[in-house]
Amino acid sequence: MRQTIKQTNTAAWLEVNWRHLLMAIIVVGSLLGILLLQPFGQNPNYHDFADKRAFFGIPNFLDVASNLAFLIVGIAGLRICPGNNTGNLRNAWIVLFAGVTLVSVGSAYYHLNPNNQTLVWDRLPMTIGFMGLFAALLGEYISERLGAFLLVPAILLGLSSVVYWHWFDDLRFYIWVQLIPLLTIPVIMILYRAKYSHQWMLLAALGCYALAKITELGDSQIFALSQDLISGHTIKHLLSALGCLFILLMLQKRKRLDS
Repeated sequence: MRQTIKQTNTAAWLEVNWRHLLMAIIVVGSLLGILLLQPFGQNPNYHDFADKRAFFGIPNFLDVASNLAFLIVGIAGLRICPGNNTGNLRNAWIVLFAGVTLVSVGSAYYHLNPNNQTLVWDRLPMTIGFMGLFAALLGEYISERLGAFLLVPAILLGLSSVVYWHWFDDLRFYIWVQLIPLLTIPVIMILYRAKYSHQWMLLAALGCYALAKITELGDSQIFALSQDLISGHTIKHLLSALGCLFILLMLQKRKRLDS
């Protein structure tokens, strides 16, 4: 009997820990992989956005005004999170939507006068949001204690990646911070059992962000195809905000699943 129990416990331990090991390999392996690249800085052409039109005396108007979408979703998230299905990871979800809210301010400020100095204030809140989401998902899928424990270190890690880029003109660390949620979200959802319903909305959010990055790369092409109506970067803002909205709706609608 004892031998059977011991074998069962060992099997359960191995079943859980190979998943943890795989997650650690993805996180550490991706960091080592990006550090093997040669250091690279911010391309000066990054700030040369397609839509430079001014309205009401505001330069780059649509790239500035489209940040209102982040403000609306962020404030709604901050109002909903404290009383919704966020459990012991409430703080992580609040950090996510605080980051989204601050992105609206930082990104608008950046687009008024795009340069490396103002870009810092766009990227700092972005990393806050990324790390809040990362900690929340680690907590909900793997361990609540782990998510809560890693929240503050993750935020500091994200902020330090922006500071490192700004001081040393090396984007590798910052790129890694952006990649981690994209790499781990689908893997976490495959490897670990969901504790809540409506997880498809999380994948929808991930899809919106992936599309946002594509439209960002096609900024000028989209502007030309739309006959100067809207640029790829403006669409990027709207798609990113839509992704955040999917996460907000998920938190509103989901129910705790039976274990």
